[in-house]
Amino acid sequence: MADVTLTAYNVKTKEKNVPIQEAVISRTAKGGYIAKGNDGKGNKLTALLGEEKALAAIKAGLAKQDW
Repeated sequence: MADVTLTAYNVKTKEKNVPIQEAVISRTAKGGYIAKGNDGKGNKLTALLGEEKALAAIKAGLAKQDW
């Protein structure tokens, strides 16, 4: 996964694959990973991630680790 990008669905504007800016990756209660951030226009975005993609995004510097 050399080319890691974090994208989400924007519920407010109904756009798909919106890049998440200022992403913070957290662990869920069941052990999964969730990325939280915004779209640069003030709209909040969240996306569920697999372990591999979440850790790759942290390692690439695209997101901060919250745990």
